Amino acid sequence: MAGLAYSGAMTRPAQTVSGAFAPVADARAFRDALARFPTGVTVITALDASRRTIGLTANSFASLSLEPPLIVWSLRASSASLPALLTGSHFAVNVLAEGQVEVSRRFAAQAPDRFAATPHATNEQGVPLLHGAAAWLECRTLSHQTAGDHVLFIGEVLRFAATEQAPLLFHGGGYHMLGERL
Repeated sequence: MAGLAYSGAMTRPAQTVSGAFAPVADARAFRDALARFPTGVTVITALDASRRTIGLTANSFASLSLEPPLIVWSLRASSASLPALLTGSHFAVNVLAEGQVEVSRRFAAQAPDRFAATPHATNEQGVPLLHGAAAWLECRTLSHQTAGDHVLFIGEVLRFAATEQAPLLFHGGGYHMLGERL
């Protein structure tokens, strides 16, 4: 396919887009295109109905609103953790630091007790806060809704803390460190 020229109300000359466009039905190509967008890495922690700790790695996290302070994240609808998160009222977003690749991998795996090997404390609601994170956001679940094969969670940030540590990044299927400021 030849490049496509875009024009219109642009402040610079039209840009040519090169490369072939793939149909959205091509799941692998779609995943590869999404992998071009670097993200931070978080571990979402919460309590289930029996007050057992749950945690999972998620990079589908973003700020949603500053006033009021809201965040959004998503979880695959087939996740074993979904029922606990749907019934829970509070959760924490642990923004992982560069040195926490193994923590990310541990909470992405189906390990029986992910918290046993992960130093952590608990907040007032009993939700785990992982030691060594770059930042923590303690949230109350405002809403959740199914969208495609995921469930979107919107949380109201009740409290937060941040360190000077650089965040862990994920891009192109692998972990990365924060680069030079441009």
